[in-house]
Amino acid sequence: MKAESARPELVCPAGTPAGLRTAVDAGADAVYCGFRNATNARNFPGLNFTTDELTEAVGYAHKRDTKVLLAVNTFPPAGHTDLWRKAVDDGIALGVDAIIVADMGVARYAAERHPEQRLHLSVQAGAPSVEAVRFYCEEFGVKRVVLPRILTVPEIRALHDETGCELETFIFGNHGLMAEGRCSLTNFATGLSTNMDGVCSPASHVHYEEDRQRNLSTRLGPFTIDCFACGQSAGYPTICKGRYRTPGHPEGYYAFEEPLSLNLAALLPALMNAGVRALKIEGRQRGKAYVQAVVSAWRKAVDDVMAGNEPGLDNLLALTEGQKEGQGAFAGKRWR
Repeated sequence: MKAESARPELVCPAGTPAGLRTAVDAGADAVYCGFRNATNARNFPGLNFTTDELTEAVGYAHKRDTKVLLAVNTFPPAGHTDLWRKAVDDGIALGVDAIIVADMGVARYAAERHPEQRLHLSVQAGAPSVEAVRFYCEEFGVKRVVLPRILTVPEIRALHDETGCELETFIFGNHGLMAEGRCSLTNFATGLSTNMDGVCSPASHVHYEEDRQRNLSTRLGPFTIDCFACGQSAGYPTICKGRYRTPGHPEGYYAFEEPLSLNLAALLPALMNAGVRALKIEGRQRGKAYVQAVVSAWRKAVDDVMAGNEPGLDNLLALTEGQKEGQGAFAGKRWR
């Protein structure tokens, strides 16, 4: 059965210039990226763009009818907004198609200084309700809201019907069950904030320790995040996906979030019929091989649904975190 809605935009990660070209060539309708500083929520060494690189990237994408969305989606410290204002100004001067904002002050600046520029609201802003969506759209002229990963498909449909705003939702990648824009765990462990510095589990604070039996412990700053037996695959020490000893679980369990990936292939027709305008793939920290495989697979899946065929994405399991996947809250909320 064909999807009843218009063909949605496939929004794909571009962590580097090479990653951007790969995503464009694999069939992305739009790519999202950030400058090489604290203004975007993936501020890691080796990632992101200089102004010269973004100039070239915008030209490459536009020649192939692909949009470029610039993430200026962290929260500036009080009294220190110059870097964020410059990111907005530079991105617009370089011809990006939309600015993705999270902070209300940044949104206000962009709306007043560049009233013709298209604004999208980042998932970092955490807008899950009709009232929140309407506020950002009415106050700042936001055209599209990236929804937090805590809503069911019926709730998304209701948001679309009641607000009329363009909605974007994640479909593949990081599970993201934490309340986006409100994560303090990494800041507690390392002093660097995901939401203000753009750094989650900074590499400089990551340590791996092996005992005499070659069992491996992974640490973030002073905290042991997980332990693995000899030969067992060890994940990157992300504090929300660690195993902890708690009352009732003396051997340790995933108290916050399990290391698995979101995969909404089975819900793709329902999301499109619910009015989702854009489908977002997470993964700016991933390499070109990952980007090529995931983007091309989702390109085919969206086209299949529009043609009335079943979307087949079983071949992506090997690229999921821990080779496990789920539908999160989208198929119904099952909070611990």
